[in-house]
Amino acid sequence: MQKKKLVVLSGAGISAESGLKTFRDSDGLWEGYHVEDVATPRAWKKDPSLVLDFYNQRREHVRNANPNAAHIRLAELEKKFDVTIITQNIDDLHERAGSSDVLHLHGEIFKMRSEKNPALIYEIRKDMQLGDLAEDGEQLRPAIVWFEEPVPLIEDAAEIASQADIFVVIGTSLVVYPAAGLIHYVPRFAPRFFIDKKIPSGIQAANSIFIEKPATEGIIELMELLEKA
Repeated sequence: MQKKKLVVLSGAGISAESGLKTFRDSDGLWEGYHVEDVATPRAWKKDPSLVLDFYNQRREHVRNANPNAAHIRLAELEKKFDVTIITQNIDDLHERAGSSDVLHLHGEIFKMRSEKNPALIYEIRKDMQLGDLAEDGEQLRPAIVWFEEPVPLIEDAAEIASQADIFVVIGTSLVVYPAAGLIHYVPRFAPRFFIDKKIPSGIQAANSIFIEKPATEGIIELMELLEKA
């Protein structure tokens, strides 16, 4: 029997429980930095060394973090469902937990790319430095989708969302666009589950179940509900 298609949209809340901070928890500051100073094209143009230092720190934090129960249980859902995870997170915790199909909307911390050619992408585990060049001779930058940049994979994500038999939103308050708009591509008949420690009051969608708990707690309730699916 063919497995049902379960699509997950995950956000910073799921990684926060692994100790990775999100700027939205602290008045727009991310590890003490203003987002516009470290995560925009303007910041890169103004002070690339600061931006590289910031992402070198993020990379180290991700290396030292471990998947939590929510990551692991999402991976376990592949036993029963055809699971695709669309994540807004730049860490690799879903993959390390065992998820086999993960689309990173906003890029990946362990990848870097040419400043001028987004198609020239390389793995990166160590620190990045000014003077590190791609094969086209251009400076390498984090392969991250910064604020004020387009999201290249949003159409792929929308297509995946449109195929969902079940749609799960976990660890995101649906305030970052265009990712938040993916809910509108989900088929009307598909049940939707929203898991976050604070569910936005404005969400109104048919076939919706709201689980107002942290990801590691909410995932247990989700799995119980999916047993009946």
